[in-house]
Amino acid sequence: MKSYWLEKPGQPAIDGTELAAQGLVNAQCEPDNAHVQPLLDDLMTNRGYGTQDEVALHPDTPNLDALLDKFRPEHHHTEDEVRFVLSGEGVFDVRSLDDQWMRIEVGPGDMLIVPAMRHHRFFLKESRAIRCVRLFQDPNGWTAHYRDDNSAQGSAATNR
Repeated sequence: MKSYWLEKPGQPAIDGTELAAQGLVNAQCEPDNAHVQPLLDDLMTNRGYGTQDEVALHPDTPNLDALLDKFRPEHHHTEDEVRFVLSGEGVFDVRSLDDQWMRIEVGPGDMLIVPAMRHHRFFLKESRAIRCVRLFQDPNGWTAHYRDDNSAQGSAATNR
């Protein structure tokens, strides 16, 4: 995982301590079931997530660009966004507590929790591929609420 400030050039990289101070949870482990599932089971038990699934995006995903257009505008969810990357790579831009952009690049073995109500956006990297495990408290709580009501998506859309 690589994290840095987008709007604060020359600042040092954002480390795990700073991510935690910003309310984000991150972890790394080998992206195999022997290591991943115990981490996910612990999160489900201790943080109240009740549903686990897997999502995969790749260059051959039907309507990939239209799907990605849902993730690009700045938005938040009413529950945490939990992602454990099994393969591929992506970028989360997350608003800090003082409303500055933090860029968090994730790859295999990276787990990130963006807290509920925190504005963020998501992009794929050049490979245009990622496979993640997702955790939900209630999948209905994972509706995107866009910060700019004038966006093409309107004020809410489901990113499932």
